[in-house]
Amino acid sequence: MKTIGIRAAPKVVTFAIYDVEQNSIVNVEEIKIPAAFSTPDALKYLRLNLLDIIREYEVERAGIRVTEPNAQSMRIERIQIEGVIQEAFASSDLRSYYIGQISSISKRLGLDRARFKPIVGGENDLDIENWGGMSKEEREAILCAIGAKDD
Repeated sequence: MKTIGIRAAPKVVTFAIYDVEQNSIVNVEEIKIPAAFSTPDALKYLRLNLLDIIREYEVERAGIRVTEPNAQSMRIERIQIEGVIQEAFASSDLRSYYIGQISSISKRLGLDRARFKPIVGGENDLDIENWGGMSKEEREAILCAIGAKDD
């Protein structure tokens, strides 16, 4: 079974595909939203690409890292993207998905909430290859994908 974890930013969405049976990361990639697109076209582009990825990798479960409710700077573009991702999940053939903030992702991974930020910062508590060479967004996407395995 494969899972997908997603971390959105205003102009790019990072996703990670995780193979539960092999306990391995299959792919970590970005969907870059073309700057020339209007907001509706950008959201449509993202939705169609995400649905294609879910089909291509035969993903069964998913998780998305969403903005914390107490975030100091909420970006409307990111929130719109997160909403479209949730709608794409609901419209897909996924068996299940979750919407995760630090506390819920940590719980799914069996981690203390206080460990989440250091792990995202590069501490490799999960023994994942090349963890230190990844971006924060890639690490969060991977954590979301691993957290989706037990739905």
